[in-house]
Amino acid sequence: MAPLDDPRQMGRIVQRIAVLTSGGDAPGMNAAIRAVVRSADARGVDVYGVYRGYEGLIDGRLSHMSARTVSGILHQGGTMLGSARSKRFRSTEGRKEAIRELVEHEIEGLVVIGGDGSFRGADALSRESDVAVVGVPGTIDNDLSGCDYTLGFDTAVNTALEAIDRIRDTAASHQRAFFIEVMGRSSGWIGLYSAIAGGATEVLVPERPTDIEELQRRIHEAFAMGKQYCLVVVAEGDDAGGAFSVADRCGVGLAGVSHRVTTLGHVQRGGAPSMRDRILAARLGDAAVTALLDGEDRIMVGEINRGVVRTPLEQTWTHIDRTPQELLDLMDRLAR
Repeated sequence: MAPLDDPRQMGRIVQRIAVLTSGGDAPGMNAAIRAVVRSADARGVDVYGVYRGYEGLIDGRLSHMSARTVSGILHQGGTMLGSARSKRFRSTEGRKEAIRELVEHEIEGLVVIGGDGSFRGADALSRESDVAVVGVPGTIDNDLSGCDYTLGFDTAVNTALEAIDRIRDTAASHQRAFFIEVMGRSSGWIGLYSAIAGGATEVLVPERPTDIEELQRRIHEAFAMGKQYCLVVVAEGDDAGGAFSVADRCGVGLAGVSHRVTTLGHVQRGGAPSMRDRILAARLGDAAVTALLDGEDRIMVGEINRGVVRTPLEQTWTHIDRTPQELLDLMDRLAR
């Protein structure tokens, strides 16, 4: 008798799939690629890797992958397949070229690991072709609906937290206020989580308007209560500007308070993925292959309450989960 996960038992409708990573890199992308390749290989499905995202797809940069191809990448940051922005893919003609490459390689299903921009491209490609697409949420910003956490978010927060812990040491030594900028152009998840975990005095996020005068008051109040330092975490997309802009605007009213600015930048994208991101990548990479074998199309696989769910691709960017007010309120109560 064939095993339960044998394609003959599952009514497989695809025999050859491809996988690509697109948009900003995120820790855990390699682990997800590995899971897709090995899950497909275990089920007798051929897998091709697409190098440099949609740009590489248009150029026909596809290569057959096996279980051995992805050996030793589980712990590595970045993406072995590479990533690139593609202006050509945004046009109908560019997508036609990409579709021609998929047809030529007899690809019937495509796994796209990326964020909302990547999923918009995947959705358009599927609507204009017979190729089924399944998304795996890979972005440090955690700004997609249909999952509790996106791939790379946990690692990015822990990277930011390690930096905040180090900055606290020097801030306390010199009795200073530090403005620490983290990534988050339109989402404050990294800022909020790292601020709460790092014991910051304040966090500035795109989802909440910034009151400079109130921020000045909070900083003075912190030192007046006997604190030896003050940490303000600033998401890069905050409406008051980045950390340097906030510090400049705030500094005038911080008489007697020495302050410094630190921008963490792209260090948050790199490095070995955390345990949580490795497990999440394994589950979602396998779930993406399963979804394609089940005949799914234009969906994203994500983890909610420890279970894997399937969400229509379009919903992942139209029903965005904003940073919860309850956590912002918690941040305010604990910053004493």
